[in-house]
Amino acid sequence: QVELVESGGGLVQAGDSLRLSCAASGRTSRTRAMGWFRQAPGKEREVVAIITWIGGSTTYTDSVKGRFTISRDNAKNTLFLQMNSLKPEDTAVYYCAASTRGAGFTTRQYDYWGQGTQVTVST
Repeated sequence: QVELVESGGGLVQAGDSLRLSCAASGRTSRTRAMGWFRQAPGKEREVVAIITWIGGSTTYTDSVKGRFTISRDNAKNTLFLQMNSLKPEDTAVYYCAASTRGAGFTTRQYDYWGQGTQVTVST
């Protein structure tokens, strides 16, 4: 089992920045990739960014490219999402997820999930 705990969400204004963190514990040695997903009210959960745990290769959804940066600290088993130039459409619950099978872009490819952290961006 892998436990994931997100932090860093909040209420900000458009144009502001936030940094999300995800602390992983448990059997983290099996982790092959991690990702940030988000879910807005009435919408499906969607991928935001993913990173391979060993090589650090990253992929972003088009809507956040150039604004968000995913990174990880392997020694501390922590995942980050730096979010700059936030927009109201970024408002959602953000989830951290871990995969033992490799990097993927769909929720079913991830085995473990955090409880989520709310990000609200006002105009």
